Amino acid sequence: MLTSWLNRDVTLAAMGLGDEQPDLRDWGLDTLKALAALGRIDVDVERRQLLRTLTYSLGALSVPPSSWWENMARTDSRGITQRRAGQADVAAVQEMTALFSQLDQRRGGGHGRTAVAQYLLTDVGDFLQGTFASDQVRRDMFSAASELAYLAGWTAFDNGEHPTAQHYYTVAVKLAAEADDPTMAGHVLRAMAHQAVDLHKPHHAVRVAEASISGDRYRLASPRERSLLGVVHARALAAAGRSAEANTALLQAERDLSAASPSDDEPARVFFFGEASLAHETASALRDLGDLGGAAREFERSVATRKASSFTRTHAVTLGHLGLVKAQQHSIEEACEIWSRSLDAMQTVRSARTRDVALRIRGALSPYRGRKVPTIDAVDRLAADYLAATI
Repeated sequence: MLTSWLNRDVTLAAMGLGDEQPDLRDWGLDTLKALAALGRIDVDVERRQLLRTLTYSLGALSVPPSSWWENMARTDSRGITQRRAGQADVAAVQEMTALFSQLDQRRGGGHGRTAVAQYLLTDVGDFLQGTFASDQVRRDMFSAASELAYLAGWTAFDNGEHPTAQHYYTVAVKLAAEADDPTMAGHVLRAMAHQAVDLHKPHHAVRVAEASISGDRYRLASPRERSLLGVVHARALAAAGRSAEANTALLQAERDLSAASPSDDEPARVFFFGEASLAHETASALRDLGDLGGAAREFERSVATRKASSFTRTHAVTLGHLGLVKAQQHSIEEACEIWSRSLDAMQTVRSARTRDVALRIRGALSPYRGRKVPTIDAVDRLAADYLAATI
């Protein structure tokens, strides 16, 4: 990273890409100014490459105090433009976000990410800077924009663009705060914790995950979303080695999902989370705690209960992780059969997480390379071909 080469933090402003503020992840920077600056950079091909050289900031994982949230909730509309938004416009943004979310689940963050950023910057950005039919419409629009900014961050995260993802997540939290929507804020903080776990920052992940389940963020959430927040909290605790607390959190996440009902008034953003997703995250936590048998059972439950055609990326990743657990249990033939299914599933997916699975498969097979075992060689070739095709 550029930061590593210079041995100091490098910001957008330092590269001549931001405005006078030093970092777009600064919680004190105006939300819409940060969004506009970030969007302009991210939709420009050359500038996007520079954005990727920024560092992932642990400082940005410091959740603001209560006074910040209270002040953000009192923010009025800017009225910079003459565009006037009504409830139908909010519904249109929500519909577009749902379409982008479904594409992400099937094809991965490498497909359509630029389109998400462009729509957020132009159409939605214009709405945010305009006027609104009522204050409720304003809050609803900022909440819808928060979900779209979260999705922009999530697709960047899935594509391995971690500093970019963190920038979008920060903007998404701020938009949710201006909307006075604690459950949307909790949803984004949960994603930030998930990212910190994946980047091996467990203690920071625990801190952000705890913020995601604090107060109204958890209390006002639907049972399904409570389960999502809770299982990521459990994963953070497991990564930090806090096994007793992690197991307690896993049990609560199970209870919360069991309490979910088709009649619940729940946000569309949790459409992806059900038994299969809970099982996947539970398996990941158990694996990190050293319980390979439990991890294998939960990964198998996840595979068995997921609709693979709608959630192709996660299906491929789950199979890959299941195979890795089987390999750790010295069941290499079974692992190869599972990996073959994983690699077949990921052929239409562009995701750093599926690439990571393919890399790990090749790493696990490296001791067997050259022994001329047909099954192993076939899986190794499949993984190598996928990596070559998705550079």
